[in-house]
Amino acid sequence: MQCIEVNGLTKIYHKWIRAVDGITFTVEEGEVYGLLGPNGAGKTTTIKMLMTLTKPTSGSIRIYGIDALRSLATVRQMMGYVPQDVSVDGDLTGYENLLIFSKLYYVERKEREERINHALEYMGLADRTDDLVKHYSGGMMRRLEIAQALVNRPKILFLDEPSIGLDPSARREVWRHIKQLNRELNTTIFITTHDMMEADELCNRIAIINAGKIIVSDSPAELKKTVGGDIVSIKLSSPLTHVPLPAELGTIISSNEEGSVTILTGNGEKVIPRILNVYEGAGAKVASISLSRPTLDDVFLKYTHGRIEEAQTLRESRLVRKSFRRHAG
Repeated sequence: MQCIEVNGLTKIYHKWIRAVDGITFTVEEGEVYGLLGPNGAGKTTTIKMLMTLTKPTSGSIRIYGIDALRSLATVRQMMGYVPQDVSVDGDLTGYENLLIFSKLYYVERKEREERINHALEYMGLADRTDDLVKHYSGGMMRRLEIAQALVNRPKILFLDEPSIGLDPSARREVWRHIKQLNRELNTTIFITTHDMMEADELCNRIAIINAGKIIVSDSPAELKKTVGGDIVSIKLSSPLTHVPLPAELGTIISSNEEGSVTILTGNGEKVIPRILNVYEGAGAKVASISLSRPTLDDVFLKYTHGRIEEAQTLRESRLVRKSFRRHAG
């Protein structure tokens, strides 16, 4: 059953900035669906339109067959939402944060206690119920935010960059709870992320979005198959502007002035010695060469001819970590 149907969804700001440009996709009930792309690709704008927090310029959104643009209150009761930025109050306890949310979602008084305690226990926070949230770790805060979203028993849970800013251990813990939530409660989960590993780990299907457009959509495994062959990565210590590569050795799919070259080839183990000969014969000094199987990063590169900038990711992560530290007092 399709729980989300989006057709021709467009959002234009200031009359000419197309943040989202005519995207169409469906999400099946019970799956984890990911929107993967760099910062500024239109991911957060899309999730806000799906949540009816931002009105689209054009296009349609149906949630379980209901027109979301005409029945805002009805579809909102089906949803839970965890934004990028920290949304918990550090000066309240975990229980008090969930109590506020239960009232905002009009959970009946007789059900509040049970729902709050169940959500806290499910997210592994039962032993910290009465502790001030400012004493929680970043990973615990993120799990508390998911617990908040579970109070109204949503059919669809929207997670905007769920593990951004978390250390590797906390990130894995959040992923474990997301998978458990999907597996045990059959909750449909819609994720936006620029983290390739996160998309690969969590999502049944992903749509790659860039400059407001969905470029391609499928399961991570099928998308990686479309890249084909092996990936040879070369780092040159003395960059050259261009070294022609014979077609039988592969195709150069990216190169830059810093001397990084990525080659798509049919059989990496066999052709690496010949590739080295080509570059060394052209006078290049090869600092390192490596062989790998296609990743989602390679998929992104194939369809967009660029990579998600790591510098941008690091900068955003630092901002979120500062936000966690600020909330932690």
